[in-house]
Amino acid sequence: MPVPATPAAPVTLTAATAGGDRWSADLSTLDRDDVNVRRTAAGLRLRDARSAAGSPRSPHSAHAEGMLLTVPRTLRRPATRVTAEITAQVPAGATVEAHVRGWRGSGWTEWRAATAGAVFDRPVTRVQARVVLTARASGVTPTVRGVQLTADAVAAVSAATPGLTYRVYATRIGLVGEVTANGRTVQPRDHFAALPSRRGLSPLGSGDYTVRVCTTSGARCEYAPVWDVGPWNTRDDYWNPSAVRENWKNLPQGRPEAQAAYQSGYNGGRDQFGRTVLNPAGIDLADGTFWDGLRLTTNAWVDVAYLWTGGGPRGVVGDGPLNIRTGASTAYPTRGLAARFANVPIQCYVTGQSVAGPYRTTTRWNRLASGQYVSHAYISAVYGGTVPVC
Repeated sequence: MPVPATPAAPVTLTAATAGGDRWSADLSTLDRDDVNVRRTAAGLRLRDARSAAGSPRSPHSAHAEGMLLTVPRTLRRPATRVTAEITAQVPAGATVEAHVRGWRGSGWTEWRAATAGAVFDRPVTRVQARVVLTARASGVTPTVRGVQLTADAVAAVSAATPGLTYRVYATRIGLVGEVTANGRTVQPRDHFAALPSRRGLSPLGSGDYTVRVCTTSGARCEYAPVWDVGPWNTRDDYWNPSAVRENWKNLPQGRPEAQAAYQSGYNGGRDQFGRTVLNPAGIDLADGTFWDGLRLTTNAWVDVAYLWTGGGPRGVVGDGPLNIRTGASTAYPTRGLAARFANVPIQCYVTGQSVAGPYRTTTRWNRLASGQYVSHAYISAVYGGTVPVC
């Protein structure tokens, strides 16, 4: 939600409240994870406040925006709620938001807006915050002087059903040389995906939020990190139930707003920016994912699994794109690709061909799904549980 202008003096933090942690987000340190923000004597501001005419292919550029990502904080005790208090000057046409996510054994939660309190379904032990600045008018920028965070425990709420999968329309991103919402410069034949909500946006160089995208026949799949926001909307986490979904709560779970607008004239046939929706896209795919992973030749319907909504062991693909084989040997045909940084589910492992990779030489092959195997030689880490033998 927009944060109104406040007095110039930043608020000084007090001691942690009983049963909780209280701390100030570090807004002074900028690094490669941060996008289009700069630190000034007055506070955190947009580095480039010029707004661009939003195109259907790049909806996150419909206005100027920037993002600062803080270092995760380890809590003194597990918490289920995190609340942010923002001290900022916000002129008309600009907004400031604080989002948080929490770490639990199976990985990171989705990002949640924290100004009204972000509540997690299970206790989290670490919290990471990000501050998002936007401006609809060129040259206008908010100034953030401080963000205070409090973590405590409240009654848990229901989470989305684990392992959500929906059939949505996929379009090709293209945009080589442009910058994604998390700060990556798009490369030729790149491997990532875009979803129309920042709730599932991975920080630069990570696959904390990964999708498995498969052709409707199931013949080809790619596991790809979510590195951009779009298509069309930026606040449409359509995979979540209406109790959690940020906008368009009267749409069925799994139905992107753009699809409803295009197919049935929902919202007057327009997206959140008022643009006429020209296709029903619910996911954008980078060129490598589109052409090489799925071997698509034109926009198409695909089956998407939002992997962070599931549970169990996850493996981090440290080097890729990695071939997915139908069996535990390089002699087996490929079924698709697992992009670098993708966090892939590991059902179990088998013994197969010995492979020398960047992390080890091993005969272990991980089964991601029925008929999908990757060599463990390319997996940099495993978290979320112990992987059993198949």
